[in-house]
Amino acid sequence: MLSKTSIERILSAALSKGGDFSEVYIERSKISSVSLLNGVVEGAGASMDMGIGIRILEGDKCVYVYSNDIYHEEKLIQMAKNASASLTDAPNNKTIYLTPEIEYFSQKFEISPTSVSKADKVYKLRKAGETATGYSDLITQTSASSSDVERDVWIANSDGLYVKDHRCRTRVAITAIASSNDDKQQGYFAPGSGEGYEFFERLDLDELAAKAAKTAVTMIDAKPCPSGKMPVVIGNGFGGVIFHEACGHALEATAVGIKSSYFTGKKGQKIASSIVSAYDDAKIANEWGSYEVDDEGTPSTTNLLIKDGILNSYLIDKIGSRRMNEPSTGCSRRQNYAYAPTSRMSNTFIANGESKPEDIIADTEYGIYAASMGGGSVDTSTGEFNFAVNEAYMIRNGKVCEAVKGAALIGKGNEVLLNIDRVGNDLKLAQGVCGSVSGNIPVDVGQPTIRVSEITVGGQA
Repeated sequence: MLSKTSIERILSAALSKGGDFSEVYIERSKISSVSLLNGVVEGAGASMDMGIGIRILEGDKCVYVYSNDIYHEEKLIQMAKNASASLTDAPNNKTIYLTPEIEYFSQKFEISPTSVSKADKVYKLRKAGETATGYSDLITQTSASSSDVERDVWIANSDGLYVKDHRCRTRVAITAIASSNDDKQQGYFAPGSGEGYEFFERLDLDELAAKAAKTAVTMIDAKPCPSGKMPVVIGNGFGGVIFHEACGHALEATAVGIKSSYFTGKKGQKIASSIVSAYDDAKIANEWGSYEVDDEGTPSTTNLLIKDGILNSYLIDKIGSRRMNEPSTGCSRRQNYAYAPTSRMSNTFIANGESKPEDIIADTEYGIYAASMGGGSVDTSTGEFNFAVNEAYMIRNGKVCEAVKGAALIGKGNEVLLNIDRVGNDLKLAQGVCGSVSGNIPVDVGQPTIRVSEITVGGQA
């Protein structure tokens, strides 16, 4: 590992030929994973990774270089000088002195997940797969996996900042596939947490497997979904993926700072129904997307994005702060040292409202109940999206009726926000992985049950 003095010299070298700000990000990770297909171990591995990223800013320009060598100071100094030479500022001969190290513990854990034997994990995952297979003769394939990472990071910059953070995350995924003739349907659940192996032990994997199997079997017997504009009730938890994709990304400085978001310049304006408030909150203890300090060394925040329908805040990193002339909101994140950080979401959700979920259904004469959302695509410059619904049901006369398949929700994020006319009181978070220019990062999406008064539903022909 590099000493504090070595890091100071690298930071100085990064400004020796150009640039007005330099940053070093050092990472040491232990990663473990196990995966089973139909009860047979398909993969099991453990690895360690170490590396360093050096970032130099000049105004809102950025140069980023990285290496998996964190021991040879002279090589890293030369790499920093070469990167600095690509900028046009005059040389900066500033001598950098780092403050005493500030230590954070973004995720506190009781049992180190990488210390647990693969055999223990395989036993529990295999048992879950057997539960899914035994649910119905229609279940033809199951998969079960676990993944975990313990990570230590050091962040230092030319302003003197010097922090260390300890991070740990654990996740389990269960998939069940049902088949009938040429039709295949899937049930999938993948909970995760900012904890150690104690999270794995606390989960009822058999219950999770049975739920996955039930979803797959239910959708095999489902009828084709009708199409057209209609009210849609979207279930809690992963239903929040629509807000995350269609709205959350458009609130990131990555887009807003270069004026490529449809929310640019709309702070203080009404962008959603007055019953909608939404947060990005990285401070929730031990959540999958939480952290105490972001990947630029800025403490995390509870960021109120939308308050009673009014756009209140953006997600802003250091470059975004320079472009937008607004302070950072502690949301700069990256997959690992091979990526320069940028503004990203953490735990992003629509806040609780006042309606009971059963009342929202009862007050809907006709429409779709989207119980479980799938993947989709979004254009952040226009807000246009298209999302698959994994599990859907018809609503008739205020009651959830037959299952339907092939449903897709089509629309624009800004229009959907304005068309939310009921918000439930059953907020739930669900875990996912978000991809963007700074790589794949763990995030939570979430919401209570909501109703969109009108949205285009694409059905199965």
